[in-house]
Amino acid sequence: MTPPPRIQHCRVCGAAVAYRVPDGDTRARAVCGACGEIHYENPINVVGTLPVWGDQVLLCRRNIEPRYGYWTLPAGFMEMGETTAEGALRETVEESGAHVELQGLYTVLNVVRVGQVHFYFRARMLDTHIDPGPETIEARLFSEHEIPWDELAFRTVRRTLEHYFADRRLAAWPVHTGDIG
Repeated sequence: MTPPPRIQHCRVCGAAVAYRVPDGDTRARAVCGACGEIHYENPINVVGTLPVWGDQVLLCRRNIEPRYGYWTLPAGFMEMGETTAEGALRETVEESGAHVELQGLYTVLNVVRVGQVHFYFRARMLDTHIDPGPETIEARLFSEHEIPWDELAFRTVRRTLEHYFADRRLAAWPVHTGDIG
């Protein structure tokens, strides 16, 4: 399968690239015609938490696109030099200001059409302090019956919350994996 031509110029020398299958490879890659650099395009990791206080979960209302004004779990793009857990904690602080303790990886969801993998960790809130950052309009705790299901920003958030409330009834916390079409 040939990917759409997203890379047009070499990051090393600036020359035009062409998509072709390099020797020893099986996929078309952006290959520089001048210096020969092969540019690989890989999925982006999104990391976050499902913060819980008692029977409530913490959601953040987005102050940025995409999905401005919709509710989400605190999450964002993983940075170089950090683990998935470190990134999830950083994003939780940046978006909600909440103090949490991770309780383990909970969902791993592939969003193939946009080239992302979402990792959510269960997290126990250490207190009810919330201090949203600039990417968040507001952050608040919701009981299951209060969740704004029609105003959730992303299907990965919906799927993670659905798993959480079902698992809470069973008092079992397996790791869930899946694909978002």
